[in-house]
Amino acid sequence: MSATLHAVGPARAPSLEPMIQLVSADLNHVNSVILERMQSPVALIPELAGHLIAGGGKRMRPMLTLASARLLDYSGSRHHKLSAAVEFIHTATLLHDDVVDGSGLRRGRRTANVIWGNPASVLVGDFLFSRAFELMVEDGSLRVLKILSRASAIIAEGEVDQLTAQRRVETGEDHYLSIIGAKTAALFAAACRIAAVVAERDEGVEEALDSYGRNLGIAFQLVDDAIDYASDEATMGKDAGDDFRDGKVTLPVILAYARGSEADRRFWRQAIEEGQNDEEALARAGRLIEQSGALADTLARARTYGQRAIDALGPFPAGKAKAALTEAVAFAIARAY
Repeated sequence: MSATLHAVGPARAPSLEPMIQLVSADLNHVNSVILERMQSPVALIPELAGHLIAGGGKRMRPMLTLASARLLDYSGSRHHKLSAAVEFIHTATLLHDDVVDGSGLRRGRRTANVIWGNPASVLVGDFLFSRAFELMVEDGSLRVLKILSRASAIIAEGEVDQLTAQRRVETGEDHYLSIIGAKTAALFAAACRIAAVVAERDEGVEEALDSYGRNLGIAFQLVDDAIDYASDEATMGKDAGDDFRDGKVTLPVILAYARGSEADRRFWRQAIEEGQNDEEALARAGRLIEQSGALADTLARARTYGQRAIDALGPFPAGKAKAALTEAVAFAIARAY
């Protein structure tokens, strides 16, 4: 048995609200851990960390841990600290990413690196990584430690891989999928998988939850990369066209470049490789992506990965947890519409 990507119903748009309601009590415990462990006698650390942690994020990754635990009828509390560890890993990577990208906005607010500078952002990111590993060690499971530490290494590899592919317009689709599978999907997968460990389920359950999280993460990133060319700052919470200005070769660009005329390809080389990326160029890039079908095909691929995520939930019994996890996929896709 499995659900479908269109199972939310006509009455309302897909939402994270069912997941939020499902895990609200657990999430309060997680938030308490986060608040406690981000403290430091060095005042800048909680000030800077709190700016991002309290900045309107949905806590999607820790919620996936909590919802996956509910799916497995886990009744303990180990997942509270581990969900906080997942959020710390995510927040640390955001702090580092904003430094690397030179980003000015995140979730509609000025980024920490703009307010406090790059060195402080990097060092507080390091602090949060360290806190995450403290929480993992306190849990005492080598299996959990292996899953989350491996995910952290893979995320870093993905970010470095993306950096080396930056401004290389000939980057292929397979390479791009490898990058987002590492930098985004690895933590989604690990966040879900550790729930099976704390619930003491077998390898098959681990693999199913890993598949759900991994495919959801890829779908999530595909949609992010699409709406960078089809949305605005108010919708995205970051500067529209950031990927274009940063020379990131995402799937919409890869497809538009492959399908373009020689004049179009010359434009992409000048914009991506040579940095000729003013507002007029951004507008042209958006038109080429739309006209070539690259935007529609990127979103179609996102729906494919989303359906794979839902299919991975097939072995699990119906109920509120499964419905919430299914709707989270629909929400990830619907952000583009």
